[in-house]
Amino acid sequence: MNEQSNSETVDVVVIGMGVAGESVASPLAESGLRVVGVEAGLVGGECPYWGCIPSKMMIRGANLLAEARRVDGVAGTATVVPDWAPIAARIREQATDDWNDQVAVDRFEGKGGIFVRGRAQIVSNRTVEVGNRRFVATRGVVIATGTTPAIPPIPGIGTVDFWTNHEVIEAKELPESIVVLGAGAIGSELTQVMARFGTKVTIVEAASQLLPLEEPESGALLQAAFEAEGITVHVGAMATEVRNVDNGVEVVLSDGTVVSAERLLVATGRRTHLDKLGVEAVGIDPELRFVPTDERMRVADGLWAVGDITGKGLFTHVGIYQGSIATADILTGDGPTANYRTVPRVTFTDPEIGSVGLIEAAARAEGIDVVTAAVEVPGTARGWLHASGNEGLIKLVVDRSSGTIVGATSAGPHGGEVLGLLTLAVHEQTTIDRLRQMIFAYPTFHKGIEDALNRLDL
Repeated sequence: MNEQSNSETVDVVVIGMGVAGESVASPLAESGLRVVGVEAGLVGGECPYWGCIPSKMMIRGANLLAEARRVDGVAGTATVVPDWAPIAARIREQATDDWNDQVAVDRFEGKGGIFVRGRAQIVSNRTVEVGNRRFVATRGVVIATGTTPAIPPIPGIGTVDFWTNHEVIEAKELPESIVVLGAGAIGSELTQVMARFGTKVTIVEAASQLLPLEEPESGALLQAAFEAEGITVHVGAMATEVRNVDNGVEVVLSDGTVVSAERLLVATGRRTHLDKLGVEAVGIDPELRFVPTDERMRVADGLWAVGDITGKGLFTHVGIYQGSIATADILTGDGPTANYRTVPRVTFTDPEIGSVGLIEAAARAEGIDVVTAAVEVPGTARGWLHASGNEGLIKLVVDRSSGTIVGATSAGPHGGEVLGLLTLAVHEQTTIDRLRQMIFAYPTFHKGIEDALNRLDL
């Protein structure tokens, strides 16, 4: 459809209605603007259907099993019999509505939004086509199309019926054994969940550690925890071939090792799909992995981008943060600007690994003169009291010249919650001297931060 007379004039078109897109489309619609939300998949995107929400339900169940197994020698005895069925039922009934997004569609339309199911093509900064409909947006277009699992070009992988995180989340039964490729947050979380429900798991990571983007200490901590639970870990080894065998799949590693299992899970990162959007019409190279934006999420005049597509941290909280910035800019041409110095991230394994800002190696690569200090959680008062399942650490990365924390890791029981104070300290650029004047409640896990502060030698 090319005739202008057949175009529908609206205020804003949002392409992609995951959490980032919703965080723009919904408040704009509530403000009285005529907003079109376009989504080919499910409104809400990855997080409520295959990511944050259902995966954390799985993790909650897996952690309950682990805690019950820790009763012995501490508080009595316990017999633990894992059952995946309640987890699968809860995901369907409470989280995903059996992967039906009608409630989310109704919610958006109830705010005055116009929902269109389909794939959008960008025609210009303010014009979008969806099927045989053309929308001209007087204020502009927002790209929020997110990511999908990235499948590496390993020889033979196309011959295998492999899983991604989607198939694990949707599984009514878990396999007896599985090989997991990729030890980032997704691969690591799912590895531990399946192992705790009785699956024999082998995890393979090409980098030299689990969680390659985190501190080496975090990777080592998690590897020790995995191996203690019977998980086989291969780091520093790439998958060079995948092949079908009678009882499942074999994976050949670069060090010559061959690992096999009933199933293969590919968790080697996420990818965008700019080449399917027609972004070349607005001067964006479709071969780019991410869309470049300014501090107000602007790509060009009348064009914004938010969420995973920007590459500023593939997290729900980053997408919502960016959505609020783009919303304010669309409504007022003003408002807050994006600052990614203090992006917190949590891998919900056990031990739970939270971090914020720069890891030590990244800080040094930026030329920052850093000093670090770390404490082991079992050596803190609360860690000692916690006994079984108390593995963890708190590490501070401090700019020596300013005396402020530029990065921190909080790993262990409730590591993501302990991270809150550290995130605030990085965000506010609070000096070490000022933090040392705080009163830390005793005996708490977060008091371990004080122990680390006292080990710093500035």
